[in-house]
Amino acid sequence: MGIFSGSKNKDKLILVFNIGSSSIGGAFFLAQKSGIPKIIFSTIEPIPFGENVYIDRFLPLAIQSLEIIVKKIYEARLGAPDKIFCVLSSTWCVSQTRIINFKKNTPFIFTEKLADDLIQKEIKFFQEEHLIKYVNNNDPVRTIELKNIQTMLNGYETSKPLGQKTKEVKMTIFISVSGERMLKNIEDIIGKYFHSSPIKFLSFALSSFTVVRDMYVKQENFLLVDIGGEVTDIFMVKKNILRESISFPLGRNFLTRGVALDLGCTLSEAYSFISLFKDGHAEESMAKKLASTMNRLRTEWLKKFQESLVNLSNDISIPATIYIVIDKDLADFFSETIKTEQFSQYILTESKFEVIFFSTKLHDIAVFEENMIRESFLIIDSIYINRFLITT
Repeated sequence: MGIFSGSKNKDKLILVFNIGSSSIGGAFFLAQKSGIPKIIFSTIEPIPFGENVYIDRFLPLAIQSLEIIVKKIYEARLGAPDKIFCVLSSTWCVSQTRIINFKKNTPFIFTEKLADDLIQKEIKFFQEEHLIKYVNNNDPVRTIELKNIQTMLNGYETSKPLGQKTKEVKMTIFISVSGERMLKNIEDIIGKYFHSSPIKFLSFALSSFTVVRDMYVKQENFLLVDIGGEVTDIFMVKKNILRESISFPLGRNFLTRGVALDLGCTLSEAYSFISLFKDGHAEESMAKKLASTMNRLRTEWLKKFQESLVNLSNDISIPATIYIVIDKDLADFFSETIKTEQFSQYILTESKFEVIFFSTKLHDIAVFEENMIRESFLIIDSIYINRFLITT
């Protein structure tokens, strides 16, 4: 069964795409036996965004940006990839950790068939409970990711559960699904240029969680906050298991739209004003206007962050250590915003928040060809694929 076992290859040329909510990235990397990927080519293309988010218009814009990226990589003439991976942000897929409990009064053998039956039943429950909230009813869904995180027999964790006798099984699994229309569009575009290898779809939720957990092995409990272009995702990890997640629709583009609205300028101008402001280069009168707007936007984002933590906690404590994944230019803004938050870190946690900008640590566990774009999301994806999907 795939989630309990599987073969892994070594020293392959890997092509990875990251489909985010504000940009599309693509990279060629060499999967090395050391587990450290060597990124030999990378490129990024923003997804155009407007004053409002309309998902029906957003998908075609994302697909256009993807085609630009795929064509650039193809024209680099670096060869045919051995494997192709496509990592989806929460904008494009739905992920959740599910716990399966099964027990009998008399001992039974935990077989592969029983495990598969339990998992398929849980996938069906997952679809019925959650998918209607995220995908168009006319768009069928595809399960893209299914990973066994933990299996316990009679209350004890085991890495080799199949064939063992037990009275009680507890399985913690991670499931990701995405709309078939989105996946087919991606496959068609990549297939026009690279048709020799099937595409394996992954979620950024699992790849980022796994890399953080692997880098900070002594930190069993933490929050992972992924601030994308349109969405902020919060993942809660307890005892090294991804337990809960929650999202709210305010990402970095929310700041640009807010500044554009307050100042009556274009989105492009607003982006430039934010850059000048955070670097301390805005002229005095503009700096005052921007300070007022940014403080208002900070408060609005923080309110949603607080509400999400309350909904995430379910009467259990929130970890005080927070790892942030975001583009470097706004890392300080969001880091300081979270640190100044008052309610959650005193009511829901045991201590004040410790905020760590995770992306700064990535350059130590990946190597790059000269002049490569060092984009955090692509680096995380490459590390995850190299360490956990390619090499032993």
